[in-house]
This record gives sequence, C-alpha cells and structure tokens, in this order.
Amino acid sequence: MRVIAGEFRSRRLKSLPGNDTRPTPDKLRETLFNVLAPRIEGAVFLDAYAGTGAVGIEALSRGAAHVYLLERSRAALEVIRQNLAALDLERRATVVAGPVLVTLARCPADIVFLDPPYSQEREYAEMLERLGEAPPSLVVAQHSVRLKLAESYGALGLTRVVKQGDNALSFYGGQ
Repeated sequence: MRVIAGEFRSRRLKSLPGNDTRPTPDKLRETLFNVLAPRIEGAVFLDAYAGTGAVGIEALSRGAAHVYLLERSRAALEVIRQNLAALDLERRATVVAGPVLVTLARCPADIVFLDPPYSQEREYAEMLERLGEAPPSLVVAQHSVRLKLAESYGALGLTRVVKQGDNALSFYGGQ
C-alpha cells in the first residue's frame, strides 16, 4: 500500500496481516481524492474506521490541515501510529481509540470519510443518522455496491454515487 499523490507521493505504508482490515484500494482512493481535490486543502478530515490510516494520510498528503483517525482495533491503532511516525505526521493527526459511534462526537471535521466493515451494515445507517443531526460540509461513505444507502439521513442528502468494482462511494451534503 502506498500514498497516491501529494507531499508523500509513492511512500509505502504498513498494513495489517490477515483479512480483518479491508484497505481502500489505491484506485478507489485516487478516485475519492480526485473528487475531493477542490475541498481538501486546509480542511479538517475525519477517517472513521481508519484501519491502517491510509485514507487519512492521503488527505494530509494532499493538503488537509488536520486528520482525526478513529479506530477500535489495537493492532490497527499501532499500525496507524507507525505510519504517522514514519512520515513525521504525528502533530497533524489525532488518533482516537474506541468505538467510532462513541468517539465521533469528540472530533469536529469538515469532511468525514466512513468505511465500516462491510459485515456491519447497521453501522452505516447509525453513523449517517448521527452525522445528519449536525452535518459536516461533506460525508463520504465507502460501501459494497450491493448495499443501498438511503437518499437522506437527517439533514444529509445524497449528492453523488461513484461505483468502482465491488466498492461504491456515496457522497452526502447538508440539505
């Protein structure tokens, strides 16, 4: 796994062994940040269910001012910290340990990226409902193309869906 573009382009990132963490594929990450390009510079970015931290690190590489990385797995948290240290990004990132639904409220962000394990489909609706109560400017959910998310969650409305292979990115903005 590597950083796609920006300040840390082509730098390698550590990953987790096994199949417990499903990293966002490089091509999908590139597509995501091509869409986010006009909004990422100076933004506060939240990477929920961060895994290795690759999406949040990509945001920093492309100019985000700060990133929150939310994760509950101890093994994943250690890999996130190692990846941040290898790129000297500790001051520009906050790693938050614990269940995302509990820790989310402590992390105000302009852009929220969420990618719960595909086996936990209920997490999508719960997260989007919670974010819809006081919406950030943009929420992006990565999910299986087989999962149909609602058109709206509270004050969040679906604005765009990008499909790539087995993955989809659903973009929500305030209504």
